[in-house]
Amino acid sequence: MTAAIEVRGLRKRYRRVEALRGVDFEVPEGSICGFLGPNGAGKSTTMEILMGLIKPSAGWASILGDDLDGDGLMTRSRIGYLPQDPSFFPRAKVRSILRFVARRYLVGSRAAINTRVDETLDLVGLTDLADRKVKALSGGELRRLGISQAIIGNPDLLILDEPSVGLDPEGRHQVLALLDRLREQMTIFYSSHILDDVERIADHIVVIDRGEIVEQGPMDRYLGGRGVYSVTLDVGDGDGVLRGLEHEPWVDEITPMGEREWRVETPDRAIAEHRLMRFLVANDGVRVVALRPAYRSLEDLYMELVGDADDH
Repeated sequence: MTAAIEVRGLRKRYRRVEALRGVDFEVPEGSICGFLGPNGAGKSTTMEILMGLIKPSAGWASILGDDLDGDGLMTRSRIGYLPQDPSFFPRAKVRSILRFVARRYLVGSRAAINTRVDETLDLVGLTDLADRKVKALSGGELRRLGISQAIIGNPDLLILDEPSVGLDPEGRHQVLALLDRLREQMTIFYSSHILDDVERIADHIVVIDRGEIVEQGPMDRYLGGRGVYSVTLDVGDGDGVLRGLEHEPWVDEITPMGEREWRVETPDRAIAEHRLMRFLVANDGVRVVALRPAYRSLEDLYMELVGDADDH
């Protein structure tokens, strides 16, 4: 799979503080990638380097196939970026802001630019607010305005630094729905502390802690697709049943979890739901006390990788 972002050995030092310590990761083209880590882990520093706002102390990065050691202006014209704390002139109107930004990114007639502004307003759900002043917008509306600026130039890559931070549930829902609509049009690389949101929308994750990448990969590898179940048996030859289960072609691994409890992993959740209980009850003398999904959340994975933020 082609990488929209590729980073190798990236380092950044601020006097005595090493913010990035040899960072390596890839973001697949066409993915929504959640960039996770505690405060001070290096997320914003990494994004600022990718955008050319600061220079790395060492290392190499490529965006959309172009090495950022070069001029990079043409490549960065294909990137949309939203910083964590965007600011807008409070008396300006939504449509005026987008027109101003569009003229910087787009070449064409005034009519063509206005058409693109209208398309973007519709995409982000701000058409009805186009003539409203910035100071009258809610937090969620302001964040969608920020995203509209980032996508006005039809970028191939969208980089967002905490796009839903500080928003109420309705505002977060609006931002997530917008990102979901954009997934067919561009690669999205965004940082967030709201793990439930990342779990809902991302199909790839990169986890950074103390300036180092501690995990990266497709979300399905950790959370989705596979059928993982906890099985508790009460009577009979439980060990014998589980030994027989190990030989089934639809079973990947069986792990003892206690005296009468096992963890059963299968490659497909639907297969497990269809076959696992049938196999267990077909064995005479064995009573199934419990069969339940051993669901692992993104929060579980995150805490395993970075631990308590108070330890940092």
